Amino acid sequence: MKLLKTLAAAAMLTIVASAAQAEDVTLGNLTLSKTWTRATPPKAMAGGGFVEITNSGTEADRLIAASSPAAKKVELHEMAVTDGVMVMREKEGGIEVPAGETVALQPGGLHIMFMGLNAPFEEGTEVPVKLTFEKAGDVEIKLAVEKMGAKGMGHGKMNMNQGGMKKNGN
Repeated sequence: MKLLKTLAAAAMLTIVASAAQAEDVTLGNLTLSKTWTRATPPKAMAGGGFVEITNSGTEADRLIAASSPAAKKVELHEMAVTDGVMVMREKEGGIEVPAGETVALQPGGLHIMFMGLNAPFEEGTEVPVKLTFEKAGDVEIKLAVEKMGAKGMGHGKMNMNQGGMKKNGN
């Protein structure tokens, strides 16, 4: 009986762990993976969203907009160093996704910015987001909400293959 309870508990943990991992989404030549965000404090007004976009096509595309029922306003942002100071600002003109490359929206670089949150992002839930690409069109994804302060999917485990912000003027 004790073994049966242990096996049942292990099975439940596996189900919960796999539910927290968002599935890859394909839109034309684009694959969106590693979709996540961080839990926010109860009165937070903003949060960031992260996704890896792989373009397997022969033409570049551009992420031009994002929206979500989770926030009053959603923008595409970048963090950059200006005159020795780290600043965050809206990414004018969107985010280019070059042909045959992967662009990672991640903490400290390019990201989705949720402003005027309607409710806190709670660990273990998902945040729906609609992304609009210049050529591929619209796609709906879900961001898995990781713990506060997480550095990447999997509750703080950083994936070393996520790449980073490119310095090519885009």
